[in-house]
Amino acid sequence: MFFLKKSIIVSLILTSCHVALFAEKVEITSNSMQAANIKKEVHFSGNVHIKQGKNWIRSQNVVVYFNEQNLTKKYMATGGVKFEFKQKKSAYKGKAKTLTYFPNSSQYILEGKAVIDDMINKRHVQGNKIVFDMLTGNAKVKGSRKRPIKFIFDMDVK
Repeated sequence: MFFLKKSIIVSLILTSCHVALFAEKVEITSNSMQAANIKKEVHFSGNVHIKQGKNWIRSQNVVVYFNEQNLTKKYMATGGVKFEFKQKKSAYKGKAKTLTYFPNSSQYILEGKAVIDDMINKRHVQGNKIVFDMLTGNAKVKGSRKRPIKFIFDMDVK
């Protein structure tokens, strides 16, 4: 009975991930998983890899948070986070200590030595915190006196 209940919970969780992220299949692999049904959280740890189409996130730990309708509310990845996001006209890759993703708004918050490389426009930005909107391509970057933001881009000279 316990195994059946756990299987139903995991099925609901994976179905919610599937529906919440643009109705495209989401696959999460890790060394271990723990579901906290009352808190509506699923904790993945050890070599976590989230894959959805051509997009992926890798880290040591990920917590997936769900709302009351069991739809994905946010993902929080910690520990050596690396990622690659691709859409029809955009492609980004980067890294950070922590990445928080809000699927309903396609907003990413990267913290701790955050880096995003725009692979199409050949731009590079880094800072302590980057808030990135995947739908608009807009980014807000915060640095500090010790670690100022850095923006690098190619300039066509004619």
